[in-house]
Amino acid sequence: MDAKSEVILRHDHWQGRILLVNPPQDQLFQSLQNVGATQISVWTWNFADHHFYNNYLESTFDIQPKADHYHQIIIFIPKAKTLLDYVLAQCIALLGLGQSIYLVGEKKAGIERSAKQLQSFGKTIKLDSARHCQLWQLVIDKLPSEKASHLDTWIKRYPISMNDETLQICALPGVFSQDHLDVGTAQLLPYLKHVKSGSVLDFGCGAGIISAVLAKQDSSRKITAVDIDAFALRSTELTFAENQLSEQLTTLAITDIQDISDQFDVVVSNPPFHQGIKTNYQASENLCKFAKQRLRPQGELWIVANRFLNYPSLIEAQFAQCVQKADSQGFKVLYAQS
Repeated sequence: MDAKSEVILRHDHWQGRILLVNPPQDQLFQSLQNVGATQISVWTWNFADHHFYNNYLESTFDIQPKADHYHQIIIFIPKAKTLLDYVLAQCIALLGLGQSIYLVGEKKAGIERSAKQLQSFGKTIKLDSARHCQLWQLVIDKLPSEKASHLDTWIKRYPISMNDETLQICALPGVFSQDHLDVGTAQLLPYLKHVKSGSVLDFGCGAGIISAVLAKQDSSRKITAVDIDAFALRSTELTFAENQLSEQLTTLAITDIQDISDQFDVVVSNPPFHQGIKTNYQASENLCKFAKQRLRPQGELWIVANRFLNYPSLIEAQFAQCVQKADSQGFKVLYAQS
């Protein structure tokens, strides 16, 4: 059992219809049912967590929770402060004055900072501190503003320029590099003009920057943008819509490149290596190991990655050669052909 779930189970006032938000993969829901909860539902934006919970109960994989009547909501804090603000606005809108939201998280993940974000909506109470975690209660006495209910309120927009073209990037809370172009992607962008024509798989699409540039360069390109995160997938869709590129885009929720069965002319990625607050290299390493299986003959793999990561050797084990196109500002641009 996750330590955060153990702290929750130190208390016995759980009852009625409960919504778990961003929960870890464990059996907390069964324990809550044993102490009085009549129905447990899950809202998650992590597709792996959704896949786990969907085997047991009603799970919503989306950027918004299912509109329903809940008696209590338990939020496991996300990594990004802006994402917690968004999640709180969504959850409080599902409840009424006098009802409670509970916030749980690890001390090292910033639960005390996160608890301060509750104060705008009512009285906060620290219920517990154990297992290097804290549990807080918010008794709601103020509802979010009408503005907070509009998705556009939460979108960060910024321009990027490539080859005399300007694209508007749209990114939602929690998406990597939400309000600016990150250094790694900036290193890769100048090389995208060399990418061959044809179908493209963008692995770990984020806000859709790489995909949108490739689509803008060649209107015949069909882009499949994949990510584990619902906010990333929606951000990519928003970016394509903002730049009138939507007809070229397909988005797909995955947990790993092995979830994909189609083949492509190009696989491109600024590989993710964080899952929530934890560092996780498995999905990115699997990309290096299995990308060749997703490529057609003479297909291309383009990756930008931190210099310290051992991706070149993983790629060379599958491809005849891994070519380093650039090494700047801590990032390498890597290329291989099937």
